Amino acid sequence: MSVDTQQAHTPLTEEELRSLDAHWRAANYLAVGQIYLLANPLLTEPLRREHIKPRLLGHWGTTPGLNLVHTHLNRVIKARDLDALCVWGPGHGGPAVLANSWLEGSYTETYPDVTRDAAGMERLFRQFSFPGGVPSHVAPETPGSIHEGGELGYSLTHAYGAALDNPGLLVACVIGDGEAETGPLAASWHANKFLDPVDDGAVLPILHLNGYKIANPTVLARIPEAELDALLRGYGHDPIHVTGDEPAAVHRALAAATDTAVDRITALQRAAREDGATERPRWPVIVLRTPKGWTGPAEVDGLPVEGTWRAHQVPLAAVRDNPAHLRQLEEWLRSYRPRELFDEHGVPRPDVLACVPHGTRRLGATPHANGGLLLRELPLPPLEKHAVAVDRPGATLHEPTRVLGDLLRDVMAATADRRDFRLVGPDETASNRLQAVYDASGKAWQARTLDVDEHLDGHGRVMEILSEHTCQGWLEGYLLTGRHGLFSCYEAFAHIVDSMVNQHIKWLRTTRRLPWRAPIASLNYLLTSHVWRQDHNGFSHQDPGFVDHILNKSPEAVRVYFPPDANTLLSVADHALRSRDYVNVIVAGKQPCFDWLSMEAAKAHCARGAGVWDWAGTEDGSREPDVVLACAGDVPTQEVLAAARLLRRELPGLAVRVVNVVDIARLLPSEEHPHGMNDFEYDGLFTADKPVIFAYHGYPWLIHRLAYRRSGHRHLHVRGYKEIGTTTTPFDMVVGNDLDRYRLVMDVIDRVPGLAVRAAAVRQRMEDVRLRHHAWIREHGTDLPEVADWTWDA
Repeated sequence: MSVDTQQAHTPLTEEELRSLDAHWRAANYLAVGQIYLLANPLLTEPLRREHIKPRLLGHWGTTPGLNLVHTHLNRVIKARDLDALCVWGPGHGGPAVLANSWLEGSYTETYPDVTRDAAGMERLFRQFSFPGGVPSHVAPETPGSIHEGGELGYSLTHAYGAALDNPGLLVACVIGDGEAETGPLAASWHANKFLDPVDDGAVLPILHLNGYKIANPTVLARIPEAELDALLRGYGHDPIHVTGDEPAAVHRALAAATDTAVDRITALQRAAREDGATERPRWPVIVLRTPKGWTGPAEVDGLPVEGTWRAHQVPLAAVRDNPAHLRQLEEWLRSYRPRELFDEHGVPRPDVLACVPHGTRRLGATPHANGGLLLRELPLPPLEKHAVAVDRPGATLHEPTRVLGDLLRDVMAATADRRDFRLVGPDETASNRLQAVYDASGKAWQARTLDVDEHLDGHGRVMEILSEHTCQGWLEGYLLTGRHGLFSCYEAFAHIVDSMVNQHIKWLRTTRRLPWRAPIASLNYLLTSHVWRQDHNGFSHQDPGFVDHILNKSPEAVRVYFPPDANTLLSVADHALRSRDYVNVIVAGKQPCFDWLSMEAAKAHCARGAGVWDWAGTEDGSREPDVVLACAGDVPTQEVLAAARLLRRELPGLAVRVVNVVDIARLLPSEEHPHGMNDFEYDGLFTADKPVIFAYHGYPWLIHRLAYRRSGHRHLHVRGYKEIGTTTTPFDMVVGNDLDRYRLVMDVIDRVPGLAVRAAAVRQRMEDVRLRHHAWIREHGTDLPEVADWTWDA
């Protein structure tokens, strides 16, 4: 047993020790009951087969350690009247957090039918991992949770996101030793270099080492304590170690450790806030070592269980069919002495609840874990203030993301006092042309600075670290606790957080069905430096498939936008930043792009999501179009308009309709997505039987997948990225993937009945230009003059 303290604390009295141990035993009893019992919750009669669930699901191994931490967080929160939140990282901690929420009363307040008595206890037990019940993880259904424990690696970055701009909040974060082996968690230790002791709250990591994962030992539990201590100190932390397996001694040591940690946090914040200290704090971290499955069966069928990997899930797996296991389960449950913990009605006795805080100080009742309750409207400027002037389409060029950067600068300035907006990204804010935000806020930074550094600011709200996982986790934690933000990322590397965004979407989908969960600000992505303009980086940076991943997810929660110019980007961004409970993905370029629509027209077009650009086509209203040229994305839009211009010149009698799609979900049937079109709308826009040549930003088969049920699908031909990339000229990229204007004209000739013969000479000229292009770029290193100098009104 060891605890490293720098201050003397009053040791626990016997009464305090008895109360803490009673609370811990009660939580353990309730956790075991959730895994096993359908009935007889207070063991008022001998345990029988019919009292046992038919399917035993859940995880015991991590539970007693989590119950211990919850008990001691209760003590220190109540004693010091702390505003606190806890992020429960171990993936299978549902029984523990549900048990503690029920004990403190927050569960009954959230779910009144699960009363804090014997009847409610039976409901609590029955619903756990049961059809129509609740999951085995710390899920959205769990009061006090902002973190789904089903996928490991994200707890610590979520905790830091919650602490940002919450100066009065203590965020405890329990990290399981299995989770500690993941890459995202390893990167998250560096988040302490971005935590401002003045304007942010504090994070108290609690590394819980119980020795095993599902079937193997864990790395951090097996390396020498001195090596682990050195590792944590190298990360910039000040470790406090608690180790043991004797309950009374562990209670005393953990109480001293939590007091020491809170004292250190208070002293560090006071030094920064009152004394002007500028040195980066060395925040405390608690290292807690207890046996896996502590207080459970020591042996089962002659094999060791407690303290081994066998305690991970259900230690007694054959309770319904093996009388010896049934007896052992009853002995296990009675070892907690439930009659001392609950009265004859199943109500927790006063000793059990003596350590529990009151009101919103309870971990299951903190409003920070239901961030929509704290959310305020984001002060967005009028779009006209930042709109680019468009007297006629295609006459001027702007960098869309640079224009957006000016708007984000105003948002950052407008939230300077309330501090509830953050911009995150992996070292790409300026690269993505958003550097105007530095006029309102620098980049958060608590490490050493040099004279050559720019825009680093201890109080900054622009967050950059070259870990997409950490960026994503920061923003998720920030949003889930009631604030706003935007994640800017190179398009190809958004894939790094595929799994994280998947979990967040699942969270949103679940919370939409929980009336007590208030809506939160949407998770907004700006994907730029995209596939078609990777002049510096080439093939390694060319992958537009993140949107394919997103559109596989719950339609009610996902939106994907392809604004074709600066004003449509402003309109889409304004909509996304105002929205709630979505994941919005905006794909927009940072390179100079033609301005197609005025601000007024852009707003109307984005509201429709897809529409005819009648000024670009050659329809006269007297008949249906012969062909539809459709586009989604800035580069495909330019190529379609250039193709339309060629067709106007080369085939003047052809009726061409140009359709631009901003909201890609509009292609889906209305019954499949809230933004989808019904068949009448779709056929009116794209026709039911005319060729549709669709130039798309990403992988072409996505468009086919979205539109496969439409009556005109057999007439749909999609051009997009075909995994052909390199470092080359912008136009050579589209030629290599057959997305260029000349190939689109050839597609029209190939698919409009009668043109193959009548326009054979036109088609040949188009092919000749493509051949000339290949020779030109290899000699000159630049695109053909008629491409490089092209404008719509030329």
